[in-house]
Amino acid sequence: MFLALLVGGLVVALVVGALFVFGLRRRLIQRSGGTFDCSLRWNIPEETDLSGKGWVYGVARYNSDRIMWFRVFSYALRPRRVLERSAIEVVARRTPEGEEELALLSDAVVLGCLHRGTRLELAMSEDALTGFLAWLEAAPPGQRVNVA
Repeated sequence: MFLALLVGGLVVALVVGALFVFGLRRRLIQRSGGTFDCSLRWNIPEETDLSGKGWVYGVARYNSDRIMWFRVFSYALRPRRVLERSAIEVVARRTPEGEEELALLSDAVVLGCLHRGTRLELAMSEDALTGFLAWLEAAPPGQRVNVA
């Protein structure tokens, strides 16, 4: 009986500890400001895939001339992807369709992009999209910006 209570207590403590670490990590990522919720689908095929597969929920943070993208369900303090402003080319904008609507946040807008030859899609809220496009267009003089 005592062993069962001890094991149960340890499991509860581990779960609470894991949730605390997730929260602390997100707080550390957001500490410097300029963050927004952003799902990412990396290296997608030419034809549009509406199955909802490949989307990963994350948090993006503006960092000078880069966007640093972090997975939400990870313990890593380093970004999973880094997108440079000068290398981002926006090629399409659409609303989620089909099963994709279930994989993304309810108010998401999907932005099709190219980054150094890699096709990717970013899904974010309309407000975050407005900020993202403004950030892209606010590139320093001499940098090329490709916004469709």
